[in-house]
Amino acid sequence: MKRGLLILLCVLLCVACKRPTPFSEVPYIEFVGIEKIDNGTGVDDQADLTLYFHDGDGDIGLESGDTSGVFSKDSTYYYNLFINFYEKQHGEWVQVELPTPLHARLPYLSHDLPESIEGNITITTFINNYYSPYDTIKLSCQLVDRDLHTSNIVETPEIIVKK
Repeated sequence: MKRGLLILLCVLLCVACKRPTPFSEVPYIEFVGIEKIDNGTGVDDQADLTLYFHDGDGDIGLESGDTSGVFSKDSTYYYNLFINFYEKQHGEWVQVELPTPLHARLPYLSHDLPESIEGNITITTFINNYYSPYDTIKLSCQLVDRDLHTSNIVETPEIIVKK
């Protein structure tokens, strides 16, 4: 009887001590900021885009060898940070397919899975479409984890690009 009570007490203690995951397993992102990079020519080429993220199981990022199956070059999920480019054309936002996509492959952010992680991601990206006369752009972003959970979509405010 005492032994059964002791085992029950240990089980209850373990369950009570287990910390709940503060975040969902689905990644979440927020736009933090975008800062144009001065390259000394008077033309805006690139900018540092910063996003806040959190993920309940920490499975964000890809290893350099993750290039087969759903992460192969031919797959949608070869990239895990999707960045879409929009131009304001005659007062309307139009998504533009650039010759080189802005999407990125973020490296593994944590090897201690599962664990809740959060922080900021800063990525340098191009902001000037040299094939277009339009100078007002915005970017939209979405993050995908290794289990292919997709985050919400965030947008930058409009950015005036010096051509």
